[in-house]
Amino acid sequence: MSRIGNKPITVPSGVEVKVDGQKITVKGPKGTLEREIHKNISIEMQENQIKLTRKDDEPENKSLHGLTRSLINNMIIGVTEMYSKELQINGVGYRVAKQGNNLNLTLGYSHPVIFEAPEGITFDVPNPNTIIVKGIDKELVGECAAVIRTKRPPEVYRGKGIKYADEVIRRKVGKTGK
Repeated sequence: MSRIGNKPITVPSGVEVKVDGQKITVKGPKGTLEREIHKNISIEMQENQIKLTRKDDEPENKSLHGLTRSLINNMIIGVTEMYSKELQINGVGYRVAKQGNNLNLTLGYSHPVIFEAPEGITFDVPNPNTIIVKGIDKELVGECAAVIRTKRPPEVYRGKGIKYADEVIRRKVGKTGK
């Protein structure tokens, strides 16, 4: 029995949820999100609550039950309050600047790295060493932050590179001389 999948989702005021067959649309003050739901999961709307049920107790359907509930809940949270991820840049000469909607990253390469913002994602650059990725789609915000991090992942000997703000880099000791 899925504990997460059986919990009903309460829809806050100001959020409109529309179910059309296996497609769910969530519209709120920050924007609109759509998602296809697997055919073995059914959605029931009751006033301001959403209840999910699965077709049978097959292992695939059990895992989809909790996943679908979490995805719909993340959609509702995203359209009411935006998701954000903070990245920090460490290293001498490493910095970031915002150019319109894009990021201009100087990461020690022979050329600047230009990162274009996908649709629905905005960047904040409060200082030259911090990037804040914002958006209503939790999956897209996380993916965008991960792609930015891959441009120069943190290095374990000196700690240079791009890391998440809450990430702890385990440092290694360098070579020892004779």
